[in-house]
Amino acid sequence: MPPSATKPDFPYWLVAAAAIAIAAAVSIAANDLYAQVFSVVVKGVGITVFVTIVAYTLASALGLGVALMGLSGSVWLRQIARFYVEIIRSVPILVLLFWVAFVGAPAMVWLWNWATAPLQAAGIVGPMQVRDFSLLWRAIIALTVAYSSFIAEIFRAGIQAVDPGQIEAAKALGLSRYRRFRHIVWPQAFKTILPPYGNDFIAMVKDSSLVSVLGVADITQMGKVYASGSFRFFETYSIVAYVYLLLTVSLSLALRALERRLRKGQEFR
Repeated sequence: MPPSATKPDFPYWLVAAAAIAIAAAVSIAANDLYAQVFSVVVKGVGITVFVTIVAYTLASALGLGVALMGLSGSVWLRQIARFYVEIIRSVPILVLLFWVAFVGAPAMVWLWNWATAPLQAAGIVGPMQVRDFSLLWRAIIALTVAYSSFIAEIFRAGIQAVDPGQIEAAKALGLSRYRRFRHIVWPQAFKTILPPYGNDFIAMVKDSSLVSVLGVADITQMGKVYASGSFRFFETYSIVAYVYLLLTVSLSLALRALERRLRKGQEFR
């Protein structure tokens, strides 16, 4: 077996990336213009993190439900799940974002008003206006729908990778469907799911920048506002790229560490 197969390479790329990050941080601290741009851009980090975490959590729940539908014994549920996955993942995320924001949101407001008409007539609740539906939550719903189709396929592939013999053994022991999934299927599927699932999370951090087209004050939007007022496009978007790189590379390293920990835990069993 070649040495590269048993001994991991020294992370020269990480050393180079860390050196560049430190040099950039020193430049930002030493330059008043870069420091000013950075202070404006980082105000959007909270929104970016909030949109990513909430949308990915909702997308994971929805994706798991769609994956389980696709693996169910009902042909109708399997066909509905397949229809959902194929249609949603065939639409560009930016187009889906516009559709949810300007078509889906008004439709949901109309549906809410229709469903609560008796309560509105009794004066219990008031009518909802389209402007009451914040652009932030329209963006979160769009990202949730978009990523749920990809996550559903990741979950489906991971669950199907579990040895059917172990599931049959669990059935023979009298475990219920829920207990089989919780104690047998999911722990094994998770190890298969984690790498692509983590990659999708990092991808959502980057795709969350698309919410800036709706005026949501994330990192990209804060950079756009500053650049349009100061015409400092090079400095502004260099800082925007730097902040995104800090977020995504840090997440990538954390996910790799988690994968190694799970792999070592499996080897010691």
